[in-house]
Amino acid sequence: MSTRSADSRGSADSTGSTRSTRSAGSAHTARKGPYECGLDAAVDVIGGKWKVLLLWALAQRPQRFGELRRELPKISEKVLAQQLRELEADGIVHREIFPQVPPKVEYSLTDFGTSLNEALAPLGAWGRAHMAHLEATYPQRHPAEA
Repeated sequence: MSTRSADSRGSADSTGSTRSTRSAGSAHTARKGPYECGLDAAVDVIGGKWKVLLLWALAQRPQRFGELRRELPKISEKVLAQQLRELEADGIVHREIFPQVPPKVEYSLTDFGTSLNEALAPLGAWGRAHMAHLEATYPQRHPAEA
């Protein structure tokens, strides 16, 4: 029986094993076992195309759904809603509903989300430093997409 807590690895089922409800592609699948390392745990939370971009956008200021949609114009409404729900379930994003007509919902980073965003800062710096090279070599590295 696993003694891992559900707070950092997903939800514990009745057998005590821990499961996550998402993967890098955002399909809802259960993990097959415990995390291998800290990077495995972090990627479980931020995996997928849009989550790090949502973290970046919400680090600027709290935003409403429509603002996030305009900030990331290539994301579909369905995927945006799904990604926000997953980030909220992970404690990364806070969703606040204001009691007014029409209803107003605003998304912001939690302290947990802010700490994750700070941890991603060096990765962003690496990307900026190497962006020209990565863009220039993209067709060679991804021939099927070019």
